[in-house]
Order: sequence, then structure tokens, then C-alpha cells
Amino acid sequence: MNKQKRYYGFFALLTNQKMDAITAFELYHNKDVIENAFGNLKERLNMRRSLVSSEQSLEGKLFVQCVALIYLSYIKKQMQVSRFFKNYSLQGALDKLDVIKCFEVPGPKIQPGEILQKQYDIYDGQGIALPTSL
Repeated sequence: MNKQKRYYGFFALLTNQKMDAITAFELYHNKDVIENAFGNLKERLNMRRSLVSSEQSLEGKLFVQCVALIYLSYIKKQMQVSRFFKNYSLQGALDKLDVIKCFEVPGPKIQPGEILQKQYDIYDGQGIALPTSL
């Protein structure tokens, strides 16, 4: 039993590049983020079916979704740097921010609705100014 417990919770990563163990683990772990990002594409960004009428529309939709994935990757990296994962998961933080509503008012700007304390904490924890208009 002790011999088996010695390797419990360990795994090996093989690569053809030189890197330290932490970097290799982070790269491996980011694979999960990419898989979740494609899940987000399917669910949050409605990419399960393309539902477009032209190739140009499909290209535009794919472009916007790729930009969204870039932002998602950036947010995850910032959460790692600021150690924000102690309080929130990436999905949890996005779910908390997802419910902020926007309202059209006369004029060129769109106004955000009420921002709750937990949402404010997420913005503040990441060093991002609260949205005043979009």
C-alpha cells in the first residue's frame, strides 16, 4: 500500500521542449481552459449550430468568437497573476458578471444596470474600472 501511495496524485508530462515543471504543468492545465472555451463557444456564444445565411456571415461570427476566446484567455491569465482563483473559478466569475444588464438611453451610449457588490469585487480584484457606459 505504501508503495502505491507514493505515486498517488502524481503524473508525468513529456515534451520535446526544455521547460521547468511549473511551466509544463501550466501549459497542460491550459488545455482544459481551451476545452472549456470551446464549450463556451457552443453554449454561451451559441456556436452549436452556425445558423448563418452566407459564408461572409459565418466568417464574421467565427472572427467575433475567436476574439472572445482571446479575451477569455487573457482574463484567465490575469486571474492567475492576481491570485484571484482563491475566491472564484473562471466560470464562476464570468457567471457573476454575465447578469449585468445594459440599457439604451437617449444618446450615443449604452448604460449598464445595477452592479452588485460581488460584481464590484470582481472588477476591483482585477484592477478594472467599473463600466460607466459601453
